[in-house]
Amino acid sequence: MINDKKVLFSGMQATGNLTLGNYLGALKNWLTLSDEYECFYSVVDLHSITVRQNPAELRKSARNLLTLYIAAGLDPKRNCIYYQSHVSGHAELAWILNCFTYMGELNRMTQFKDKSAKHADNINAGLFTYPVLMAADILLYQTDVVPVGIDQMQHLELTRNIAERFNNIYGDVFTVPEAYVGKVGAKIMSLQDPTRKMSKSDENPNASIYLMDDPDTIMRKFKRAVTDSEGYVSYRDEQPGVKNLIEIYCACTGKTPDEAVKEFEGKGYGELKPAVAESVISVLKPLQDEFARLSRDKAYIDSIIKENAEKANYFATKTLRKVQRKVGFPDRIR
Repeated sequence: MINDKKVLFSGMQATGNLTLGNYLGALKNWLTLSDEYECFYSVVDLHSITVRQNPAELRKSARNLLTLYIAAGLDPKRNCIYYQSHVSGHAELAWILNCFTYMGELNRMTQFKDKSAKHADNINAGLFTYPVLMAADILLYQTDVVPVGIDQMQHLELTRNIAERFNNIYGDVFTVPEAYVGKVGAKIMSLQDPTRKMSKSDENPNASIYLMDDPDTIMRKFKRAVTDSEGYVSYRDEQPGVKNLIEIYCACTGKTPDEAVKEFEGKGYGELKPAVAESVISVLKPLQDEFARLSRDKAYIDSIIKENAEKANYFATKTLRKVQRKVGFPDRIR
């Protein structure tokens, strides 16, 4: 607990381009959390190298993501926005926690199996142990709550198991984190396969709306969005493509599904799709404009990177030194 506030930690991968799903499902909902929590938002670039990266592209992508955090409205004075790789405590604590994690636990991680299938030519040890690094990310800041989706709950449970195991041996060292239960962000599905979530790693460029897509691209992608042959607008599971468009429209306009369905009553998909596209364009334009402005202000972004890294290191070091002493590492001579 910092300044009488509970601690919240979250982060996003420093690879690929953020999608509308990332924004409406997560980033948008982070904006009000600093009122209640001490928030640490990491650009998790250490996790990125479990898959081979182009170094120049990774650096650019990481900076763009950090800038997007701020452009989306996260105040870097009230939230700690930083690069994971700039806080060595993440890697140092991960090694220690590796020694308190069992092979059987890691073997059960479903995401390792999924990623191994996608990257069969590079099934490295980092890919296998990255849930331990994720645990270190969380435990390093004595995190109370972590916003997680269903696909990440298994990793949070592992984090809790590691923390409890360590605490049972050495005393009350780590805060055991809970899943954050708050406002649920919109679950945005693929425009080409509405049974799957919109993903920045989707190989079909028409499946996802990226935050930096221009208006013409956004309009074109929505006009190509998969719907069905029923031809009328309703909000029901039997029409997943149309339901997804309504979800997006409501997330961007603040309307309810009932209000949206009534608005398009008697109208076809030819009117629904452009309307959804326009609502997305209106939401993304201020973010895009602010991102462009911040990207030109190199000195400001550099100052945020430096200041927030120092803040993150301060809190990380407090936990790391305590852990190092507990496991028996020699004291550092000051």
